Amino acid sequence: MKAIRYHQFGGTEVLREEEVARPAPGLGQVLVKVAATSFNPVDDHIRLGVLAEAIPTSMPITPGLDVAGTVVELGAEVSRLQVDDRVVGMFPLDQHGGAAEYAVIAADLLAAAPSTVTLTDAAALPLAGLAARQAAIELADIQKGQSVLVNGAGGAVGSLVVQLAVDAGATVTAVDGPQHAVRLHGYGTTKVVGPLDLDAGPAAIGGPFDVVVNHVRLDADGLAKLTPFVVDGGIAVSSAGAVPADDKRSVRTASVWVTPNGSHLADMVSRLDEGRLELTVVDHRPLQQLRAVHEEAASGKLIGKTVITID
Repeated sequence: MKAIRYHQFGGTEVLREEEVARPAPGLGQVLVKVAATSFNPVDDHIRLGVLAEAIPTSMPITPGLDVAGTVVELGAEVSRLQVDDRVVGMFPLDQHGGAAEYAVIAADLLAAAPSTVTLTDAAALPLAGLAARQAAIELADIQKGQSVLVNGAGGAVGSLVVQLAVDAGATVTAVDGPQHAVRLHGYGTTKVVGPLDLDAGPAAIGGPFDVVVNHVRLDADGLAKLTPFVVDGGIAVSSAGAVPADDKRSVRTASVWVTPNGSHLADMVSRLDEGRLELTVVDHRPLQQLRAVHEEAASGKLIGKTVITID
């Protein structure tokens, strides 16, 4: 079968297409014929080796943490799934495997694929959806009537956080570039503002806020400037560096470290199929262009959520 793999950490040049043996599912696993995976920024970080100590992974690595496809073989003691089931899932950060014609994944990490989007587009949901759910529901516990600031609201994860917050009944201020304004307004956000002026302070955009969710990579000084954007007793959640707590004001902080979870993913699929969420996929690229996608991401030219299709 075709797969994209790399045998050492490095730049995009380490990615190469190879012919490899089709894997067989083991205990509690299934074999999936892959329809698509998607690119996530963490893929670039893992390939470069900057996460090698935090996420030890054996070589060679087949990138792609997201998978959408059809079950073609069951391993021992798998009863919840059947052959021909259409599924989505996220691999553990130390395993990967979506950038191949077939992939083996633990059955309990899978959920039934959504019925309201194509199986290919469904590959955009697992990692982004689980990260958004962790931020908005598990960590921030956003509630009706709260005020929420989402910094980096136009991205794949931020967009879903915005929608989860709106669905919970919160008043949402979304922060990102003007190219995202129409879409963010369409989610029901109360206010959409351009790049956040940290020095202007929270009052400049109607804050402080009960919840601040940050998806923008900031230096330590920038992260510290986010703390005043949180009300006394509120919380800041970040996927891009830890926001400092403020014990005097009982401001709590938490960091997103996304992990696969089949039941949580099933919840996100249900919300999508019920029309409470929508996915935004801006490009579809064939497996053979995965290196080019990594190159565009590394140079800041990737325009948004990109799905990698497997022919």
